[in-house]
Amino acid sequence: MANNTPIQDIFEKYRFDRNISKKSTAWFQQQALLLSKKGITPNKMLKNDPSAAKTTIIPGNMYMFMYDAKNKDTLPYWDKFPLVFPFKAVKGGFYGLNLHYLPYRLRAILMDRLLQFSNNSKFDESTKLRYSWDLISSASKFSLAKPCVKHYLLDHVKSPFVKIHSADWTTALMLPVERFVGASTSAVWNDSKKAGR
Repeated sequence: MANNTPIQDIFEKYRFDRNISKKSTAWFQQQALLLSKKGITPNKMLKNDPSAAKTTIIPGNMYMFMYDAKNKDTLPYWDKFPLVFPFKAVKGGFYGLNLHYLPYRLRAILMDRLLQFSNNSKFDESTKLRYSWDLISSASKFSLAKPCVKHYLLDHVKSPFVKIHSADWTTALMLPVERFVGASTSAVWNDSKKAGR
């Protein structure tokens, strides 16, 4: 049954090539529909692999986690289950790029551009992205990152951090596990497309 498929099986079966950014919008829609039928949920992501659960983050890795926004009553919307590349640790939290704020194809395009900052091409446990917001904020090819920059407070993180292996980064982009509160996914993505121009 699809609902019983372990997440690691999903990563292995649907290991998307890192060149998917060149695929058509229709291809992304088809893949997202296919994956949505697999019954992948944030809870399943959190429970799947105990060895992936971390209590701290290291900038340059990719993580998923449950979050309860501090200012949720005044925010227009927010994501309860971010998919984040942290890039700067700050007192009480960190800044990161939450790729859920972009539609699937734009996530892949941004990921493709960010890979120029990977410290190696092994895509193993040692692979990380090494960049700063100062480095990418003024470059037009990284304009898609603007709506993704978020500040996360550690005392509002409501689960362990699930570290995504670098070989699975591209597949994680395609998982339909964003959980926006306050607006529909399509409304968030429309805002992000405008902000990223």
